[in-house]
Amino acid sequence: MAEQITDETIEYVSILAKLKLDEKGRQKAKEDMQQMLDYVDKLNDLDTSKVEPMSHIFPLKNVFREDVVTNGDGREAMLANAPEAEDDQYVVPITIE
Repeated sequence: MAEQITDETIEYVSILAKLKLDEKGRQKAKEDMQQMLDYVDKLNDLDTSKVEPMSHIFPLKNVFREDVVTNGDGREAMLANAPEAEDDQYVVPITIE
């Protein structure tokens, strides 16, 4: 059987979660937490000896691809539209002196 949730545990958790619970709220939280622990305890009874450990429920594959440039940088085309360019850069008016 799972560990029993005490009033002290509920008080501590409510402080950590910054919750202000009245007596009815404390009792409901205590019941809910106890149900969660009982469920986890029930899961511990399952035979998982033939189940391979996993880190995720979905099969993962490498989603990264090779970083290949496909369209080039288009610098010449962009600078062709500039009113003024110098050393492969846009020339703009000075804004701060």
